[in-house]
Parts: sequence; C-alpha cells; structure tokens
Amino acid sequence: MNEPIPVTRVVGHGTAKLMPDVDRERAWLLTVDGAPQSYVDLDEPAHLEFEYTRRLGHVLDTLAEPGHPLDALHLGGGALTLPRYLAATRPGSRQDVVEFDGELLDLVAGQLPLPEGADITLHAADARAWLESAPDAFADVLVADVFGGSRVPAHLTSVAYAREAARVLRADGVYLGNLADAAPFAFLRSQLATLATVFEELVLIAEPGVLRGRRFGNAVLAAAHRPLDLVALARRTAADAFPARVEHGAALRDFTGGARPVRDEDAVPSPEPPDGAFGIG
Repeated sequence: MNEPIPVTRVVGHGTAKLMPDVDRERAWLLTVDGAPQSYVDLDEPAHLEFEYTRRLGHVLDTLAEPGHPLDALHLGGGALTLPRYLAATRPGSRQDVVEFDGELLDLVAGQLPLPEGADITLHAADARAWLESAPDAFADVLVADVFGGSRVPAHLTSVAYAREAARVLRADGVYLGNLADAAPFAFLRSQLATLATVFEELVLIAEPGVLRGRRFGNAVLAAAHRPLDLVALARRTAADAFPARVEHGAALRDFTGGARPVRDEDAVPSPEPPDGAFGIG
C-alpha cells in the first residue's frame, strides 16, 4: 500500500513526470514532455543509470584523488543526478546548480530531497547569464548538460560562451559538456572547433556506434588547459556496462576536420533528435 506513485506536474517549460523504478526501491526517472531527463536513486546516489551520465561520472572520477572534494558548477539541473553523485563520491564538495526552469527545480527539490549536509546551492536562472555574472576562477569543474526540450540552446554553443566557461574555471579546471548529434556530425564538429579556440586539451567520449554514424546519440566533451588522465579514462569507459571510445589528439583533430568555430551571430541549437531516439520503452 506504500508503493510510490508517479508525479506529474506542469512546470515552466513543459510537463514533468517523476516515475518510480519498479526494480529499485527509491529510484526515479524524470521526463519532461516525454523525453528522459534524469535518473536518481535516493538510496544509492553513486548509481548512474544513463550511459552519458556514466561517462561524465568517469571523467569526474579521474579529475583528482578519490574522495578529494571539488568545487563544481552545473549548468542544467534535471533531477540533480551528478550533484548527488559528487556529494556521495567526493564529500565536502561545494556545488552550484543553474537551472532555467525554477518550477522544475521546486518539483525535484520537493519530491527528491537532496542528501542532508550536501553543499549544493540551486539557482533558477539562464545558464549563460549566470555564468557571465560568476567570478573568475570559481570552479574546479563545469558540467554543461543544458537542453531546451531535446536540443542544446544556441547561446550555449559559441566561442563567447566557451570563453566565459574558461574564465570561470581555475587554471587546472575542466569543462564537461553533454551534446547529441548524428552523422555527418556538423554540430559536434563545430563544438570541437569552438572549444579548441579556448582550451588546449580536448577529449571526446562516445559509444562506437554513434561515432561510426549508425545512430543519433550523446557525446561527452571534456576540455582543459592541462592533460587529462587518458589511460584511466579509457580503462573506465572500456570496462563500463556500456563501453565507449575515448578520442583525442590527432584522431580528434581529423574528426573535427575543417569545422569552423561558432560565433554568437551564427549559433544554432543542436539538431532535433529523430523520433524515438531518446524515448522510453
């Protein structure tokens, strides 16, 4: 009689639904307008369900010694999956989460409360506007996982945006972005070219089938002014339940090809996913 029931609510930008996972006692899937946004297990916040969040988690795991706290800035909130993950795996981390949809934030915070003692501050604001107001050298890591519907907003794809991200990061900080595209990868290539104008080191992590152009899917980009631990990252991603490839160096430059960096005046959202690309069931 105490089984959790789905919660549906109209939020600022669509209809959000929290659905309990029948296989995990206190786990929930968040969708907005039917598109999966986040998965959270309140009893096991270190459990990452979605493939792309697992890859983001692998990068986060390799940024510092295990358990060492990080100052993190998350652009895009969802159900706060990665902030919960960092709070569990790196206790003492200071985290700020910027989510445009304040009503969605209220729903998540009310229905899926954050762990007691977690230093996570929520901000209802536009990601770029908040970023532009943030102080220099504010964070060790910036995680950008912002989607308007199923597309990355155009104003988060330009060189001007990338420069703001680099400014807010510390000298050894790392930028992480979740993007989605399909062959011929015009959007993904343009984002690599854009980040390359600001950061010396770029790494791309994606499922081999996506990189071979077989399907639409997510790709994780990591960018920094310092080398990342590619050996540890490749080991973790290859051993994952959903194996991925780690591309960098000459191979990644070849993949980027002649793509041009994106100016604000030329910026466009990421491509619309095909029907069923991120559906449920």
